[in-house]
Amino acid sequence: MELLELRPIAAFSDNYIWMLHDGQQALVVDPGDATPVLAALEAHSLRLSGILVTHHHSDHVGGLAALRPHLDGPIYGPRRENIPKPYSAVDAGQSVELLGQHFEVLDVPGHTAGHIAFHCAAPSDASAPILFCGDTLFSGGCGRLFEGTPAQMHDSLQKLAALPGNTRVCCAHEYTLSNLRFARQIEPVNAELAAYEAWCQTQRTDNLPTLPSTVLNERQINPFLRASEPAVVAAALAHSPTSHADPVSVFATLRQWKNDFK
Repeated sequence: MELLELRPIAAFSDNYIWMLHDGQQALVVDPGDATPVLAALEAHSLRLSGILVTHHHSDHVGGLAALRPHLDGPIYGPRRENIPKPYSAVDAGQSVELLGQHFEVLDVPGHTAGHIAFHCAAPSDASAPILFCGDTLFSGGCGRLFEGTPAQMHDSLQKLAALPGNTRVCCAHEYTLSNLRFARQIEPVNAELAAYEAWCQTQRTDNLPTLPSTVLNERQINPFLRASEPAVVAAALAHSPTSHADPVSVFATLRQWKNDFK
């Protein structure tokens, strides 16, 4: 069995287009720009055999038209969003197969109304599970609520947090350091957070990605997954004394706080 290689392809100022390949064929996720994808395919002598799309924003779908002539396989994307056609629309609970791998479709609304994620629980090479989560979950953060509600996003994040701890979290943006600055405001004495921030600073100094993260790591350091933790609740209530202590209210306070955080 060929080992699978997972790699982020840098695009725009801070996007990652994820590529998974077996040495011959590749799939890519959320290709907002075709140019770096085509360069990566050529550099590794790969055929493009499929594309996964998590949501409709242009920095995730803008490269589809230019990639279609090079594509030998399907494009899978959310049924409830306006993805450039043609593509195969999928819903939560379905499973799609690319590169011989099975990807479960998860419904994770909040950032957009029909946002989905793709979860490969058991890669055929026995490597750790993979989660392509678009702009729902970031390392140390989460997406802005452009179309969904705090309750929807909180539920989506809890769904992702319940995945196995070794799941590789493949986010679509290199936002980690700015997210961690905010997280340190919430939990300044979180030792795992401090250690992770130091590691991420080293990675970025060396011009290396901080991703993928893992679900276990995010459970330990990401305030948006920790809205029931006493320290996070206390920070939210101190910031917004008129708020409430239930997890959705705490999440909503954190999200608004992060929107305004400098």
